[in-house]
Amino acid sequence: MWADQQPPSHRSSAVYGLGLAAVRALYTEVALEPKPGLVSFRDCGSHTDMNARTFMRSLFALRGYFPNMARAGHAGEPFAVLESLGKEAEARMLSATRGVNTHRGAIFGLGLLCASAGQLLAQGLPFTPQHVRAVLMSSWGDALAQRSGAARLSAPVSNGQRAARRFGLRSAGDEAAQAFPVLFDVTLPALQAAQQHGAGDRAARVQALFAAMAVLDDTNCVHRGGIDGLRFVQASARQFLQAGGVLQTNWLPQAREIHNAFVARNLSPGGSADVLANACWVASLITADHQAMPSLRGAPATRQSRLQGWLHGVRNDERDSSKALPELAA
Repeated sequence: MWADQQPPSHRSSAVYGLGLAAVRALYTEVALEPKPGLVSFRDCGSHTDMNARTFMRSLFALRGYFPNMARAGHAGEPFAVLESLGKEAEARMLSATRGVNTHRGAIFGLGLLCASAGQLLAQGLPFTPQHVRAVLMSSWGDALAQRSGAARLSAPVSNGQRAARRFGLRSAGDEAAQAFPVLFDVTLPALQAAQQHGAGDRAARVQALFAAMAVLDDTNCVHRGGIDGLRFVQASARQFLQAGGVLQTNWLPQAREIHNAFVARNLSPGGSADVLANACWVASLITADHQAMPSLRGAPATRQSRLQGWLHGVRNDERDSSKALPELAA
């Protein structure tokens, strides 16, 4: 998939595959149950304005967006182009869902990840979490940092921004500007660790979701339940994980009890659901790309230097985060 010697037609197919994997990851997220407070095929969670069919209409409307983001990343387009594609996709989503926000977070976060993977493919770099983060920062890191800084200085325009501003929380834009630390330092390792301990796909995804909920500043929870709602979500997730998570024999009824508690409080950790979908996407591409990978020799010298410098920082951050949050990746 990532080999330097692929003909153009195969590379085009590979770029499209990156976006298709994103759509599948979002389907995997909505199909997962239990998923505290969130929409699944079992029920609507804490929501009265949407159900699983709403999510399916949204996914159908977005089926071309993620491949387009991968193509834009492959072409090395500037951030303004990515942002424009995202705004167009959001309009299509809202039209398909009659104004309901189902995938705004995924349009932003997973769209950026698809663009990063497209740029990896263009440079002949192997698909690894470290390379995804490095390419994201070397290609659009400055623009993301400027966007994040401007959002902190300007009047908030979304519920998430208002919650982040009021309580000093990290927004989705802040996460992106730092190359998604919760995704790569907590959620993906939790997914992989659960699988390595023998958990099936469903259980491993639940474990990853709870790992995200335990640490993410999920502004959707603040919007729906105040800062106490967010702390309740984080504490509930931590207690579940500290008790053994999905490695407990009775994890399923426990997770469903937490779901019921979230519904009673009208809490819905939609930001954590986005992070889970991102983790499923990364994991699926790691699996698909488990064969021989090219070296950094395919990248231009200046870009190679920037990537290697940022990779060094990522590895140091990962070592620090693994010490700080061992129970979430175990």
